Parts: sequence; structure tokens; C-alpha cells
Amino acid sequence: MNFRRSAAALAAAVAVIGSAAPAVADTSAGPSPSSPALPAGLYGTTDPQYDGVWRQSLALLAQHTMEVRPAAKAVDWLTGQQCADGSFAAFRAEPGKACDAKLMVDTNSTAAAVQALAALGGHDTATGKAVSWLKSVQNKDGGWGYTPGGPSDTNSTSVVIGALAAAGQKPESVVKDGKSPYDALLTFALPCSGDGAGAFAYQPDKKGKLAANADATAAAVVAALGQGMAPEGNGKGSEARCEDSGKPSPDRAAANGASYLAQAVAKDGHLTSSLPGATDQPDFGNTADTVVALAVQSGPAQAQKPLKWLEKNSEAWAKQSGPAAYAQLVFAARAAGADPRDFGGVDLVERLNATGPAPQAAAEKDTDDSAKSDSPFGVWWTVGVFLVAGVGIGFLLSGRKKQGQS
Repeated sequence: MNFRRSAAALAAAVAVIGSAAPAVADTSAGPSPSSPALPAGLYGTTDPQYDGVWRQSLALLAQHTMEVRPAAKAVDWLTGQQCADGSFAAFRAEPGKACDAKLMVDTNSTAAAVQALAALGGHDTATGKAVSWLKSVQNKDGGWGYTPGGPSDTNSTSVVIGALAAAGQKPESVVKDGKSPYDALLTFALPCSGDGAGAFAYQPDKKGKLAANADATAAAVVAALGQGMAPEGNGKGSEARCEDSGKPSPDRAAANGASYLAQAVAKDGHLTSSLPGATDQPDFGNTADTVVALAVQSGPAQAQKPLKWLEKNSEAWAKQSGPAAYAQLVFAARAAGADPRDFGGVDLVERLNATGPAPQAAAEKDTDDSAKSDSPFGVWWTVGVFLVAGVGIGFLLSGRKKQGQS
């Protein structure tokens, strides 16, 4: 899901504002000759300085949800980004060098990595250290900011909730000064009266006022229900309505947020991004997040309008934006009951796999396909040759009193 972390969002904003075209830079052709060599195992071809760990985590998590085994070197790259204290930065250019005070680690990269590694399994030490670090930088209000010590915000608190749940923790039990992550999350929720009814704000402004933010709302709806970035669309199936009832529970706040999102996409089927100096344009990433939020809260049927819009319109955006975009679409399709391998005629999984090292399952399939296409005599001829060769090898090995196999 696209929780638009601060640094990554800034980089994306600069790219959009600096370009006359609405799309971001095309990554399909790979890095330019003047670009520094990208690390082995990394997904995507753009500079990973602001989003390396984030996009890698989303890519690996999306592959796992589709029963694709990521390449070992892709997983190794992610685990190699972790600092000794358990935290992750957006990108470490020199993983072999110890993290120092100059390296800006953040809660979002750390929480995303936890969700990916927990899903893959076999990384309990890494995820345990990361969760311990996240707990150590929890704010007194129960939430998290993007950087340690920074004021809590909806997006960061939401992605950490997802990480805690992925690691087998109960988010409501992770408290600081008696406050849980849900306590912090509810402070960003708007009432059902006035502008932005039911939405979540990213943070209060300097005067303490809350303003509706669709990105934050989509993140909060999923987190308030105790889910992470790749949830199933297992909502109750009823249309979300905004209802005030004193201090809302997390479930009530999630329903209110979903109501806001449903209204936001009711007309056009998508959200719109507004950046200073740029023409308003469809917001593909947050629309995908909205699909997930609506499906998780109210069931797949309630997410069909934005889902259908994405099926028709997101191909070019995903191709240009890279692995995280394909992952977001995979999450949206799964949550809303669509097939990620036939999403508007596009195989999202195949496209995602092509942005980095070939996954283990994909590599095996490619080998099989190559064997079929390269043999002028067909599959059965090839099988027969291997059988004959196997028999010969068996006799040779048996002559040495060893058991062989073809």
C-alpha cells in the first residue's frame, strides 16, 4: 500500500512538479549509462535513496501473496539493509559499514521490512530486533512519527500497526505511558459533521486543526482493523456509514473512514492528487489503497468502482512507477476479489517479477518454457533422450556399486 512516506513523497513530488508530463520517469528501459550501478538483488531501476527498502519490501510481500518465491539475493539485499539496532533506513549504500548517527533511519522502512520478512518466514531474529526498535521509539501518545522522536502521524502509526500484527504482536498491547497505537490513531479521526466527515488527517496543523487526507484515511482504515499492507478483503459486506458515538472505537473509526473514501471515489472512481505547481491528475497509488481499505472494511463488492477504474487506467502508471506500484495493484486486486494475473488484461505478477531478479518459481518456469521452445523435436523427444541418458548413467553408477538417478 502506498502510505507515501515523507522522504519518498518529497522525491515523487519533485519529479512530478519538474515534469510537464503527468507521468513519472519511465523506468522500463533501466538506468541511464551515467547512473551509478544499482545493487544486486534490488527491485526497480530508479535511485533507491528515498525508497529502496520500501519498494523492495512491497515487491517481496506482493510476490509472497501470489505464492511466488522471491529470489534469494532479493531477500538477502533487504535483510542486509538492517542496522545493528534493528532499524532500517530508506537505503544504505554501504551495507557492510556500520550505521552511524548520520544515517537517517525511519519507522516506515523498518515497519515495511518487518511485514515482508515476517510473511516470508525464517527471519525471526531480524523481525524481532526491528519490532524491539519500533517499540523503543514509540511516542508518549502511543503513535509513531516518520523519524524517531518526530510527532506522531497517521501514516507512520498505521504501517507500524501492520508490522506489529505481522510479527504476531497485539498492537493494542504495545503501550507507552498507558497509550496504545489505536489511541494515537483515533486522535487523527475527524467527526461525522463538517468538511471531511469521517476522514483521518495526516497530522494536526499548527493550530491543532485536522484536515481530511485520503492517503492517511486509507492507511488508517486498514490499520484500525489490525491489518497490514496485504490484507484479504474480508469486510462485513455492508456499506460503510459515518456515525458519531462519543469517542469512536477503532472499528467505528474504520467504518467512518471508509465512508469518506467511498464518497471520494463515487463520482469518478478515483482520487485526485493536487500538488503545487502541477495540474490536478488522477492519484493511482492512493486509489489502489482506497480499494484495499473499502474491501477490508465493507467487503469486495464495495470496492468495485475504483477497482474497475484501476483495471482500465493503471497500466501506464504502473509501468512507469515500478515495483511498488505493481505491488499496490496486486494488493488491491486480491483484496477486491480480482485476479492479479489478469488485471485489465495485464499480468501484474509477471510485470512485477520483471522489475528485479527473477523469482525462484519464475526462474523454474522460464527453464521449462525454454526447454520446450528450443527442442525441434518436441517435448516427448526431449523426455525420451533424458530417459535413455538416465538409463546409461544408472548402469555406470551401478557398476561402481552406487545408487544413481537420472
